[in-house]
Amino acid sequence: MDLKDHIRAVPDFPKPGILFYDISTLLRHPDAWQVAMGRLASVVRQYQPDVLAGIESRGFLLAAPLALKLGCGFVMLRKRGKLPGKLVGLDYALEYGTDRIEIQADAIKPGQRVVVVDDLLATGGTMAAGISLLHQVGAVVPASAALIELNFLEGRKRLGVPFEALVGYDE
Repeated sequence: MDLKDHIRAVPDFPKPGILFYDISTLLRHPDAWQVAMGRLASVVRQYQPDVLAGIESRGFLLAAPLALKLGCGFVMLRKRGKLPGKLVGLDYALEYGTDRIEIQADAIKPGQRVVVVDDLLATGGTMAAGISLLHQVGAVVPASAALIELNFLEGRKRLGVPFEALVGYDE
């Protein structure tokens, strides 16, 4: 099955000149969703994760059911102010400004193997920040993964760990 047949390209969203790859069309197609999760499980399993870390918010849609499928834990990497309790955070640069990503301080035990999962890798800034944050709390990050990679933005070069994607777009 070609998963690209189930991903809708939406021009000029969220602003003019951006081509948005919408995974909601894949999520609502049970066969495509099942195939995508099976393929992602096969790719991520080789890194022997103890935990999957999903990046807010579409990364949660992939990482949580994938963790269940692989029999490992799931943690959330969230934007500022979205998690309760004691937190560890990291500020990182965006194209225009900065953002912050946070994790609960007790979410990861030092030495746990954590694979970072998101729906899409573009420039790599948020995923790189998630990887750095996980290192900061003592995780071993053997890899990261996404459903989609925008190859032309070369985001994987920023990650410092192996990266896996099921679908790539070259423009």
